[in-house]
Amino acid sequence: MWSLSTLFYLFTALFSLACVYPFVLVLTSSLTDEVELIRNGYSLFPETWSIAAYKAILSTPTIPRAYLVTIFTTVAGTLISLIVTSMIAYALSGRKLYYRNHINFIFYFTMLFNGGLVSFYILVTRYLQLTDSIWVYIIPFVLNPWNMFLMRNFFNEIPEELYESSRLEGAGEWRILWQIVLPLSLPALATIGLFYALMYWNSWQPALLFINNDKLFSLQYIIMQIIRNIDIAQNIAVSSTAGSVINTQRPPAFTVRLATAMVTIGPIIFLYPFLQRYFVGGLKIGAIKG
Repeated sequence: MWSLSTLFYLFTALFSLACVYPFVLVLTSSLTDEVELIRNGYSLFPETWSIAAYKAILSTPTIPRAYLVTIFTTVAGTLISLIVTSMIAYALSGRKLYYRNHINFIFYFTMLFNGGLVSFYILVTRYLQLTDSIWVYIIPFVLNPWNMFLMRNFFNEIPEELYESSRLEGAGEWRILWQIVLPLSLPALATIGLFYALMYWNSWQPALLFINNDKLFSLQYIIMQIIRNIDIAQNIAVSSTAGSVINTQRPPAFTVRLATAMVTIGPIIFLYPFLQRYFVGGLKIGAIKG
């Protein structure tokens, strides 16, 4: 008779395999010959292996350029968002800020209601004037209220005596934040940093609405175009072989879409193992108090 824990582990293993299966299928299919993929469909064990799709991606400036744009927005956006979120959360976590509850309500209200797409478009184009600027990926999304409340709750977990003793020693609010509070808040910083990194890495809507210069397109916007329009993948495959010896094989249009998906999700997958322990700890500690 199997115990409950055995059944739980078995279910978890099967669920994990079900989650990994699509990823492995896309990986092997992206390494499949284009003709075989069209003829036999997707397979975990293709008969003919080929890296033509990855050669097509790396031989054109489209994907590498979009990669650089996305890496910059992810790194810069995450750092700026963490700094802004930490400062606001620290101010709202104390008891000395006047109208603290009113300010908290304003942030909370934005989680329930927003001005809509039209007002957001007018704000970005007319007032912020971020059209065709790489900062359009960062500045409008620099603060997420939910992340701010999570950080604030974590700061509330720090003993008040630590703040008071620091002030008695002559430390100002800036020094308390940067030298005492933030070093103690690594789980919260890692958790919220992961949230922000995922948001910036998966950002494609700003490119659709505000970017006309193809040199500023994000990686996710490029992959969305490739997935929705096979002609773009065909053009990438054809342009990658321009000027070379004529190839009688079919250009890897379908496999280019799969290879682009693999290239897109690769860095984020490698980021998870390093932040997993902070991620779980930050969620548990930051969610105790409201």
